[in-house]
Amino acid sequence: MHIFITGIAGAIGSHVAEAFRAEGHEVTGIDNLDNYYSAAIKELTLSDVASRGVNVVREDLVTSDLTEHIPEETEFIFHFAAQPGISAETPFDHYIRNNIKATERLLHRAGTLPKLKALVYISTSSVYGKSARGGEDDVPRPTSGYGVTKLASEQLALSHHRSFGLPVIALRLFSVFGPRERPEKLYHKLTHAILTNAPFPLHEGALAHVRSFTYVGDVVRGMTQVLEQYKNAIGEVVNIGSNITHTTEDGIRAIEAILGQRADIVVVHRRPGDQFETEAVIGKAKRLFGFATKTSLEDGLAEQIRWHKEHLLPHLGTVYDGDA
Repeated sequence: MHIFITGIAGAIGSHVAEAFRAEGHEVTGIDNLDNYYSAAIKELTLSDVASRGVNVVREDLVTSDLTEHIPEETEFIFHFAAQPGISAETPFDHYIRNNIKATERLLHRAGTLPKLKALVYISTSSVYGKSARGGEDDVPRPTSGYGVTKLASEQLALSHHRSFGLPVIALRLFSVFGPRERPEKLYHKLTHAILTNAPFPLHEGALAHVRSFTYVGDVVRGMTQVLEQYKNAIGEVVNIGSNITHTTEDGIRAIEAILGQRADIVVVHRRPGDQFETEAVIGKAKRLFGFATKTSLEDGLAEQIRWHKEHLLPHLGTVYDGDA
């Protein structure tokens, strides 16, 4: 099959691209390599992805000619690209551009593809708001520009299904971690701080936050199941995540145990828009795709730490722009 993936330099999109290619599919991916975090890290990822036979396009969904970059024979689109995070430093215009506008342009191109079987829109538990512990029918109450624009983009995609018959599936992912996690995210940042003997800033109240931390390998397996069972889910919204929850403190202590060293935690201001608790209700995903997670938090963190040591520490002076 011919598969097109957006956000291919990202943690999830890159792993999914590699998995699909390993199964023998023809895979093309696009990424604009923006400066939200180190382009050097993204280039390392793209080098790995390209070495596995994935076609890599370094272009922007908003400004490039998608007729040229998205092959006419494309059968599936997995849309991972987005403006992530809830930092107040990210201008709201960036969320509008990279979440809503990029999705709009992708949808228009998708509507012209004669062989398209499904466009899989990758949404987020952030659409639910401060507490995400219910099913897909819970009323979304996002509390950040990220959550608001991801919900808008998700519904824009589904509106193309309702109005034009575009085969769309929306997947709401929960707290994905593992190799290639973004540098500002919890486990990457904590691991790096301990390995480089640097302070670890933690937002006030975050230790007690509850999350459905979901290992990226389980998400990849879920994407493979979606590819196989897509007909079951056209027009649907589906939660994808672990139904086992942990506190942030649980994760921190697990990493400290694996590394044999305590973190130098520095408490900083509370972060507006953060979620207090998430718990993935995945009965629908199990029914439609047979989805279930298999990787424990501890095993997933051990793999992430191994990757960090092998793939990032040797490039410390370049991938972190010279910062330890």
